[in-house]
Amino acid sequence: MRLHYTGPWPENIGFLLLPRFSMMAFFSAVEPLRIANRISGKALFAWTLFSPDGEPVTASNGMTLLADKPMGDTLALSSLAICSGFEPEAHLNRTLIAWLHRLDQADCALGGLDTGGFLLAAAQLLKGERVTLHWESLPAFRERFPMLETSDELFELGERRFSCAGGAAAMDMALEVIARRHGAKLAVDVSEQLIHERLRSRSDRQRMTLARRLGTHNRRLAEAVGLMERHLEAPLSLAEVAKRSGVSARQLQRLFEHELGSSPRHWYLQLRLTRAKRLLTETDMDVLAVGIACGFASSSSFARAFRSHFGYPPREVRW
Repeated sequence: MRLHYTGPWPENIGFLLLPRFSMMAFFSAVEPLRIANRISGKALFAWTLFSPDGEPVTASNGMTLLADKPMGDTLALSSLAICSGFEPEAHLNRTLIAWLHRLDQADCALGGLDTGGFLLAAAQLLKGERVTLHWESLPAFRERFPMLETSDELFELGERRFSCAGGAAAMDMALEVIARRHGAKLAVDVSEQLIHERLRSRSDRQRMTLARRLGTHNRRLAEAVGLMERHLEAPLSLAEVAKRSGVSARQLQRLFEHELGSSPRHWYLQLRLTRAKRLLTETDMDVLAVGIACGFASSSSFARAFRSHFGYPPREVRW
């Protein structure tokens, strides 16, 4: 979904569906386009579904969709959205890379829904671009592609590249495209049909505030958890967390136990190990590199903590 479009109507948008893609993100992107066609009474948008081999593709929720064409077919596409989910780079190959580069040379805008940005980055098609992904996948993307600019916006729309955080953010991006092409009124009408209470801008939050996520109004506790989330690679001491949060170490302990049912030490460790599991799942970083990226001094200390928390060693994540 490119920022501007001046070609013939309907605007043809391609969706590459990869195994275990996010059905929510795909439907959220397509349904606003369908409704825009219906409300306007015109064929404003058309879409074509691609799969690696032209065969049906099963999403992460177990549902299967038919594809219109195999990857590699050449069409006059305004844009192509890569729809992926878990382990996106597992589907990267020379055929896909070559096709994406041919589309790019044909002035097709390339983008990703949810984790689709991993494949564009691995294909070296995001240089000089800013990309967003789902908040859970952003840390892994930043570790895997440290030279690329990222954001935690709901979506990014550029002249040749686009990305969104997946889920309902794909709907917000589609509504923005409708508004830019065909006016704000049509976008609002589509939004109301979708029972989408307002047109969210790209800068809206991906996540709830910490207070809402934690179910607490305690500002000191939210500050402490925020500090932990921002310092996973180089963990702060609990004494430093308490100091920066404006409480004593004993008060910090009581806050966590009373509000979250956990010690601050266990909570912090859980955050680091959850990040580690996602890095193991979504990147090809080796186990030692993942451990270091999550604040562990050695592979052995990382493996012990990981096994204790999840019940299996980190290497089994990739089996």
